[in-house]
Amino acid sequence: MDKKVIFSGIQPTGCITLGNYIGAIQNWLKLQDDYKCLYCIVDMHALTVHQQPAEFRQRAVSFFAQYLATGLDPEKSTIYFQSHVPEHAQLTWVLNCNSYIGELSRMTQFKDKSRKHPDNLNMGLMDYPVLMAADILLYQTSLVPVGIDQKQHVELARDIATRFNNKYSPTFTIPEPYIPKSGAKIFSLQDPTSKMSKSDVDPNAYIAIVDSAEDIARKFKRAVTDSDNEIRFDEVNKPGISNLLTIYSNVTDTTIEKAELEFEGKGYGEFKTAVGDAVIEKLRPVREKYTDLMNNKDYLMQIAKDGAQEASYMARKTLSKVYRKIGFVEPKR
Repeated sequence: MDKKVIFSGIQPTGCITLGNYIGAIQNWLKLQDDYKCLYCIVDMHALTVHQQPAEFRQRAVSFFAQYLATGLDPEKSTIYFQSHVPEHAQLTWVLNCNSYIGELSRMTQFKDKSRKHPDNLNMGLMDYPVLMAADILLYQTSLVPVGIDQKQHVELARDIATRFNNKYSPTFTIPEPYIPKSGAKIFSLQDPTSKMSKSDVDPNAYIAIVDSAEDIARKFKRAVTDSDNEIRFDEVNKPGISNLLTIYSNVTDTTIEKAELEFEGKGYGEFKTAVGDAVIEKLRPVREKYTDLMNNKDYLMQIAKDGAQEASYMARKTLSKVYRKIGFVEPKR
């Protein structure tokens, strides 16, 4: 029996944080054994915001390497750059002609970004969900891992697929949003009431998975705690210490209760150093693999090429079916 397809697109912005790694990626790694997974760097989506070409290119390559470094396996999953598979853009045009301006203008993210960036109301902002629908539908995707902010886009993809299937006969698998079992929620080191975010303006607030050991140690030493001196889990009264206990228990694969006992009677300085050391060791193989990949760009780009070829093979089967159904003249092979 064929495995169900999971598609996930990742914009090459910022970095992968410790919060992403603990909260999401460690669960994604488990999906590789049970599903046919496609992990795509959605660099075309990123163009809705002006990019500096050289920086954009470097960041996209870095992001590709970071995902491989976390354990995404090209032998199990298809990992590629969206712009390397032209079928994404080709299907988008067909789906555009089966989408309506009204439904696109009602998208919550479009309305939010329109308010925040009135000087950059480009067509890509409105058309973003149609490209996302093409990303998903190209591969007969069954499940799309999404957060709440993207669930509306998956619902639009379902509507477009159903509309096309009704008009031209069944063509697309109707995708379902997939909310994976979430890992622990990791909070900012500087504001432990807010989620750790790669877009935080304060670099001391988050740990990037490719941070140096020195940077990780320094950031944990500066982590916000409280004026008490007891190391115990209490999210309401001790959010900073509770966040550090959560991080420590996850990276050392222990329980919070055992961590509390381990640090009973010890000071905050010693505790923060221990958490930093544990994170450094947990991320050491990730950093080492990332460095190796970035020093072997030919190998990295070969993985991207192989992934794009596999993705394109899958995508062409869908696109050929679509082109035939809408009445395009088939090219001579």
